[in-house]
Amino acid sequence: MKLELHDYDIYPKVFPVGEKTDITVKPLGVHTAFAGKGEYKLVVQRLDSGSISHPFTSGNHTDYTLAASDDGCLHFAYTAEKEGELAVRIYKEDRRVVQLNLYALDADLADRIPLRGDLHMHTCRSDGHGDPAVVCADYRMRGYDFIVITDHYRYYPSLEAIKAYRDVKTSLNILPGEEVHLPQTDVHIVNAGGTFSVNGLFAQSLNYKETDGMIDGRRLDDTVTPPEIVSEETYNRALDAIEATLTDCPADVDRRWYAVCVWAFDKIREAGGLGIFAHPYWISDMWQIHEPLTYYMLEKHPFDAFEVLGGENYYEQNGFQTAIYYDEYRRGRVHPIVGSTDSHNSTENNRNAAICSTIVFAHENDRADIIASIKDKYSVAVDTISAEYRLVGEHRFQKYACYLMENFYPLHDREARVDGEIMRKYYLGEADKETLAAVSRISDAMFDKYFKRKQ
Repeated sequence: MKLELHDYDIYPKVFPVGEKTDITVKPLGVHTAFAGKGEYKLVVQRLDSGSISHPFTSGNHTDYTLAASDDGCLHFAYTAEKEGELAVRIYKEDRRVVQLNLYALDADLADRIPLRGDLHMHTCRSDGHGDPAVVCADYRMRGYDFIVITDHYRYYPSLEAIKAYRDVKTSLNILPGEEVHLPQTDVHIVNAGGTFSVNGLFAQSLNYKETDGMIDGRRLDDTVTPPEIVSEETYNRALDAIEATLTDCPADVDRRWYAVCVWAFDKIREAGGLGIFAHPYWISDMWQIHEPLTYYMLEKHPFDAFEVLGGENYYEQNGFQTAIYYDEYRRGRVHPIVGSTDSHNSTENNRNAAICSTIVFAHENDRADIIASIKDKYSVAVDTISAEYRLVGEHRFQKYACYLMENFYPLHDREARVDGEIMRKYYLGEADKETLAAVSRISDAMFDKYFKRKQ
């Protein structure tokens, strides 16, 4: 975390373009207090407007002369003319005291909040390590605002995690989910947030791996009525019908595999979920999907989101997936994207436990709104393989996400660590629901403090 975030607070950090906004700068200790009644010069300038030292751009700033108020803070009002990051420089007798940063947003982003999460991970209920409820607490400690448990073949572990915290208020939104593996294909598909299981549409005998609990735990709650179990005959007829429409399918593409994907993504949408095309460049013997199929999937776009960043630290997976995302962008095909850990161990023993994530710009931390916002392309994928993070997505959203990574998430994550630890203690019977609810309210209050929403 930058030193200035330890020494000063500034809020709101994010506010709408065109709205006069009252901003507070607060010293965080006697070592940074605004001394006496002396005057301070405060300069606000957009980062994209050029240096004050250059004659052509020397006038692109707003100046204030301020004295500390009775509360020890500096207060000023500012109206941003355009979207972008702002530098706030404070001077005392021509000596720069500190630079803090703000961000102004156009209307479509200004009524949204940034939520960081993971839409693809595994627990001890499939091939991962860790109790689903403990995994959720671990990821809250890492600063995640939402999480989707997506065990192989199994939907019920996500319901198990939801149930563990159902009777208490938490800041972590736990969404239902599963990794979908269907007969007649080896493509991995993620059902993120769907209200019923797609794996669970098949009788156990039809699937080719053990599927304990799949039939009983295949719907989010009693308000959901999943479709009937699909017979092998009905499934094959549906796939045949999809294949019959593929008149332009290249000869080197497995038509059956593609037909299964179309069927699966349709079912995920029927469940109100987000159908994610996962890790085509994951190396499983060879690349997990033959490349002509990957290209055809991207051309036809039967999925809702592309997992552009995934859970491996070798270059091919994330590097190649990022490259084809931008290749597609140049062709005019802008795919909704996510980044996920595909984690199989949420503890610090797994160096890939927090390898990637998704920042979603959503109206609320709500299952349906998160899904809709990703589909509407309000997301950025975050690569944290190394300390020097990388961002994938449209440039406008990258700039905003970069600001958040430097100026908001360090503060957010400090609160989330406490929140997640109390979640874990609550699940293990070592903390009560009132304590968990209290720390969650503190975490949630950060969004109200730092983000002024569009009026």
